[in-house]
Amino acid sequence: MTIESYATASLENLYRIFTVPEAPDSTLGGLDRDISDNLSGFLRDRIVTKEVSLDVIEKDFSTAEIPEQPCFVSGYTDFLLDKLVSRSVHTTAPSFVGHMAVPLPYFMLPLSKILIALNQNLVKIETSKAFTPLERQVLAMLHHLIYQREEGFYGRWIHDADHALGAFCSGGTIANVTALWAARNRLFPPNGDFPGIAKSGLVAALRHSGYENIAVLVSKRGHYSLGKAADLLGIGREQLISIDTDDQNRIDLDKLRQRCENLQSNGVKVMAIVGVAGTTETGSIDPLDQMADIAEQYQCHFHVDAAWGGPTLFSSTHRPLLKGIERADSVTIDAHKQLYVPMGAGMVLFKDPAALASIEHHADYILRKGSKDLGAHTLEGSRPGMAMLVHAGFHVIGRKGYELLIDQHIEKTRCFAELIAGSEDFELVAEPTLNILAYRYVPAEVQRKLKGVSLEQRQQLNDQLDEITQLLQKTQRAAGKSFVSRTRLTPSCYEGDEITVFRVVLANPLTTLETLKGVLEEQRQLAHSAGIAELLGKL
Repeated sequence: MTIESYATASLENLYRIFTVPEAPDSTLGGLDRDISDNLSGFLRDRIVTKEVSLDVIEKDFSTAEIPEQPCFVSGYTDFLLDKLVSRSVHTTAPSFVGHMAVPLPYFMLPLSKILIALNQNLVKIETSKAFTPLERQVLAMLHHLIYQREEGFYGRWIHDADHALGAFCSGGTIANVTALWAARNRLFPPNGDFPGIAKSGLVAALRHSGYENIAVLVSKRGHYSLGKAADLLGIGREQLISIDTDDQNRIDLDKLRQRCENLQSNGVKVMAIVGVAGTTETGSIDPLDQMADIAEQYQCHFHVDAAWGGPTLFSSTHRPLLKGIERADSVTIDAHKQLYVPMGAGMVLFKDPAALASIEHHADYILRKGSKDLGAHTLEGSRPGMAMLVHAGFHVIGRKGYELLIDQHIEKTRCFAELIAGSEDFELVAEPTLNILAYRYVPAEVQRKLKGVSLEQRQQLNDQLDEITQLLQKTQRAAGKSFVSRTRLTPSCYEGDEITVFRVVLANPLTTLETLKGVLEEQRQLAHSAGIAELLGKL
């Protein structure tokens, strides 16, 4: 089956591009065909991972010495297939529903060979040529998805040598760092005798501005990468201020306003407010439009971390959930999440094409002023041309295809939530907004106990349920048939109790409701195993 046969944006055709062909390409050479055969076999397998302990695997990777003599590629390939491929995690399995590791459309594999064979370095046009205009186009496509500016805007800015609509990077962490880096530098630009924070540093910038300090505000559901950014940029993790969330796991707007006012009264400048569009743990979306109002009031940078939820903008039905994102000064999107490309493709987009000039850097031997090199606006230097694979997804899947995927995943998640809510053995902890949900195993009689006991007794029951949830999750993971992750949440129904819950991420079009019923049934069965049943008996 050729890539061209997937051209119609229907659910049936989308399923087919995520399904590994029964036979590899007949044009492949012997070694290439052998690798493809083994990979195809692995990728078609429905289990998540084989039951091999990490201790056993570590023994094959315990030598610190580099081999003295070369070996044949065929021999090394056999080693990889036996010791690495067969013992990897099958993130494409329909029952792998625990993390933001999405399956790849099968056309990404042959196209990735082009990327590797050309080995372009996007730091500089001299090492990338056509890849740089392509990357600029992809950034413009995503900018248009978010900000929806008129055609003339993009005609003016896509290929402008002195500006960039965004930056490609290795993932959401570097994208968030880049956004806050630009926000910091724009807050303290060159001014008179002050050469700017990029040259003078944070201490001199604070002294020049008269601020006691600066701060970044985000909800408690904010991604841990923001802590890294605060550390790297000299802001300090203590100045990354977490704001409580409401009963829908969204930032509490009243508490956000109050904290901004308190900081301002104490001489602390709010450098940035960060909204989250698709929190890692619950998939919640902050009230972005109202946050944009607050950012305007306090004249600070408004960044939206939409690493997970950004592609929801493809959906005509669900785009309103992200209302206000078009007012953000910067937006993070991870292509290796719901744009279905391989790992290592994050992006940050800026509303203002001049924003990245604040972090621009040059070197006489490679990044000269006036060139169109995108490396002048990125934290990372050498970068692969991952934009090519995003470009491929936009053309082969298309806007309509992404819309179908997003709509299907959200609908499937809501159906799964209904299934859990209607079960006697499980408790839905948080109503899903997108395609992430949280739940836990709680037998019916224990659910009744939780409603009719004192606060102290309830906390004790929840502590015991935490232990059961952890053991059940570990046992299911070790079995290798399916995988859900776990996290800690503070649901409003338990008035401040922090509990351990299962976390499910539904972004695989091959995952069906029957698959999810199987995950629940396996958890029910595992709950009757010796160790877990003993703990349940103590409740």
